[in-house]
Amino acid sequence: MADSDTPPRPPLLLPESIHQAIQPGTALLRLVTTRSREGLLDGAWWPRTRDIGTELPALISVLTGHLGPITRVGVDASAWNGLTTRLVIDGQVVHLDSDPVGDDTVLITRGHNDHFALLVIPPDTTADAAREAMARAVQADNITQAAQILIATTPDPPDGGSADPAA
Repeated sequence: MADSDTPPRPPLLLPESIHQAIQPGTALLRLVTTRSREGLLDGAWWPRTRDIGTELPALISVLTGHLGPITRVGVDASAWNGLTTRLVIDGQVVHLDSDPVGDDTVLITRGHNDHFALLVIPPDTTADAAREAMARAVQADNITQAAQILIATTPDPPDGGSADPAA
Protein backbone atom coordinates (compact mmCIF):
# COMPACT_ATOMS: atom_id res chain seq x y z
CA MET A 1 0.00 0.00 0.00
CA ALA A 2 1.49 3.34 -1.04
CA ASP A 3 1.65 6.30 1.32
CA SER A 4 -0.90 8.09 -0.85
CA ASP A 5 -3.33 5.17 -0.25
CA THR A 6 -3.15 5.63 3.50
CA PRO A 7 -6.17 7.56 4.78
CA PRO A 8 -5.24 10.85 6.42
CA ARG A 9 -5.15 10.74 10.19
CA PRO A 10 -7.29 13.30 11.97
CA PRO A 11 -5.34 15.84 14.01
CA LEU A 12 -4.67 14.76 17.56
CA LEU A 13 -6.69 17.17 19.64
CA LEU A 14 -7.14 17.49 23.36
CA PRO A 15 -10.45 16.04 24.55
CA GLU A 16 -13.21 18.56 25.32
CA SER A 17 -13.07 17.60 29.01
CA ILE A 18 -9.53 19.02 29.19
CA HIS A 19 -10.76 22.43 28.09
CA GLN A 20 -13.41 22.44 30.80
CA ALA A 21 -10.84 21.48 33.46
CA ILE A 22 -8.34 24.24 32.65
CA GLN A 23 -7.79 26.31 35.77
CA PRO A 24 -5.20 28.93 36.76
CA GLY A 25 -1.80 27.30 37.17
CA THR A 26 -2.38 24.97 34.24
CA ALA A 27 0.32 24.32 31.66
CA LEU A 28 -0.88 23.20 28.26
CA LEU A 29 1.88 21.81 26.10
CA ARG A 30 2.12 20.68 22.52
CA LEU A 31 4.55 17.87 23.30
CA VAL A 32 2.60 14.75 22.36
CA THR A 33 0.21 16.04 19.69
CA THR A 34 2.82 16.86 17.06
CA ARG A 35 6.38 15.95 16.15
CA SER A 36 6.88 19.33 14.54
CA ARG A 37 7.85 22.41 16.50
CA GLU A 38 7.30 24.85 13.66
CA GLY A 39 4.86 27.16 15.47
CA LEU A 40 6.07 30.15 17.45
CA LEU A 41 4.88 28.71 20.77
CA ASP A 42 5.20 25.26 22.28
CA GLY A 43 2.40 25.72 24.77
CA ALA A 44 0.79 27.97 27.33
CA TRP A 45 0.86 28.53 31.09
CA TRP A 46 -1.74 30.24 33.26
CA PRO A 47 -0.13 31.09 36.63
CA ARG A 48 -2.31 32.02 39.64
CA THR A 49 -0.17 34.98 40.74
CA ARG A 50 2.78 37.13 39.62
CA ASP A 51 5.03 35.63 42.34
CA ILE A 52 7.69 33.68 40.44
CA GLY A 53 8.87 31.80 43.55
CA THR A 54 5.38 30.47 44.14
CA GLU A 55 4.39 29.72 40.57
CA LEU A 56 7.50 28.47 38.79
CA PRO A 57 8.35 25.40 40.94
CA ALA A 58 5.09 23.62 40.07
CA LEU A 59 5.53 24.35 36.36
CA ILE A 60 9.14 23.15 36.35
CA SER A 61 8.26 19.98 38.27
CA VAL A 62 5.60 19.05 35.73
CA LEU A 63 7.78 19.95 32.73
CA THR A 64 10.71 17.95 34.10
CA GLY A 65 8.48 14.88 34.06
CA HIS A 66 7.86 15.39 30.33
CA LEU A 67 11.08 17.00 29.10
CA GLY A 68 13.78 15.90 31.52
CA PRO A 69 15.90 18.28 33.59
CA ILE A 70 15.24 21.98 33.04
CA THR A 71 18.40 24.08 33.33
CA ARG A 72 17.24 27.65 32.64
CA VAL A 73 14.09 29.71 32.50
CA GLY A 74 13.88 33.05 30.72
CA VAL A 75 11.20 35.39 32.02
CA ASP A 76 10.00 38.93 31.43
CA ALA A 77 11.31 40.86 34.44
CA SER A 78 8.48 43.38 34.22
CA ALA A 79 5.82 40.67 34.60
CA TRP A 80 6.98 38.99 37.81
CA ASN A 81 7.46 39.78 41.49
CA GLY A 82 10.19 38.27 43.65
CA LEU A 83 12.68 37.58 40.87
CA THR A 84 15.90 35.85 41.78
CA THR A 85 18.76 34.49 39.69
CA ARG A 86 18.12 30.85 40.57
CA LEU A 87 15.71 28.54 42.32
CA VAL A 88 16.21 25.04 43.67
CA ILE A 89 13.31 22.95 42.42
CA ASP A 90 13.05 19.28 43.36
CA GLY A 91 16.74 19.34 44.32
CA GLN A 92 17.79 20.75 40.93
CA VAL A 93 19.20 24.26 40.44
CA VAL A 94 17.26 26.19 37.79
CA HIS A 95 18.80 29.46 36.63
CA LEU A 96 16.48 32.38 35.89
CA ASP A 97 17.32 34.85 33.15
CA SER A 98 15.24 38.00 33.29
CA ASP A 99 14.94 40.94 30.94
CA PRO A 100 12.16 43.53 30.69
CA VAL A 101 11.18 42.25 27.25
CA GLY A 102 7.39 42.44 27.57
CA ASP A 103 6.84 39.49 25.23
CA ASP A 104 4.27 37.54 27.30
CA THR A 105 6.30 34.34 27.22
CA VAL A 106 8.49 32.18 29.39
CA LEU A 107 11.40 30.37 27.73
CA ILE A 108 12.20 26.94 29.15
CA THR A 109 15.64 25.48 28.39
CA ARG A 110 16.36 21.77 28.52
CA GLY A 111 20.01 20.80 28.25
CA HIS A 112 22.25 23.40 26.68
CA ASN A 113 20.22 24.75 23.80
CA ASP A 114 16.78 23.12 23.51
CA HIS A 115 14.17 25.83 24.09
CA PHE A 116 10.42 25.66 24.64
CA ALA A 117 8.45 28.92 24.46
CA LEU A 118 5.25 29.10 26.50
CA LEU A 119 2.61 31.81 26.31
CA VAL A 120 2.05 33.25 29.80
CA ILE A 121 -1.59 34.05 30.39
CA PRO A 122 -2.05 36.81 33.00
CA PRO A 123 -3.44 35.52 36.31
CA ASP A 124 -6.52 37.77 36.17
CA THR A 125 -7.63 36.47 32.76
CA THR A 126 -11.16 35.06 32.58
CA ALA A 127 -11.46 31.30 32.19
CA ASP A 128 -13.03 31.59 28.73
CA ALA A 129 -10.33 33.95 27.46
CA ALA A 130 -7.59 31.75 28.95
CA ARG A 131 -9.01 28.64 27.29
CA GLU A 132 -9.14 30.39 23.93
CA ALA A 133 -5.59 31.76 24.28
CA MET A 134 -4.28 28.33 25.27
CA ALA A 135 -6.02 26.68 22.32
CA ARG A 136 -4.46 29.19 19.92
CA ALA A 137 -1.01 28.86 21.46
CA VAL A 138 -0.90 25.07 21.10
CA GLN A 139 -1.88 24.98 17.44
CA ALA A 140 1.01 23.34 15.60
CA ASP A 141 0.98 25.93 12.82
CA ASN A 142 0.57 29.00 15.03
CA ILE A 143 2.54 31.99 13.73
CA THR A 144 0.88 34.60 15.94
CA GLN A 145 3.03 36.34 18.55
CA ALA A 146 2.07 35.77 22.20
CA ALA A 147 1.02 39.40 22.77
CA GLN A 148 -1.29 39.26 19.74
CA ILE A 149 -2.93 36.06 21.01
CA LEU A 150 -3.64 37.76 24.34
CA ILE A 151 -5.06 40.86 22.64
CA ALA A 152 -7.27 38.76 20.36
CA THR A 153 -8.68 36.69 23.23
CA THR A 154 -9.26 39.51 25.73
CA PRO A 155 -12.93 40.46 25.88
CA ASP A 156 -13.88 44.06 25.17
CA PRO A 157 -14.81 46.14 28.23
CA PRO A 158 -18.55 46.16 28.97
CA ASP A 159 -18.90 49.85 27.95
CA GLY A 160 -18.80 49.00 24.24
CA GLY A 161 -15.10 48.46 23.65
CA SER A 162 -13.41 51.59 24.92
CA ALA A 163 -11.01 51.16 27.80
CA ASP A 164 -10.84 54.96 28.19
CA PRO A 165 -13.82 56.22 30.25
CA ALA A 166 -13.42 59.69 28.68
CA ALA A 167 -13.85 58.32 25.14
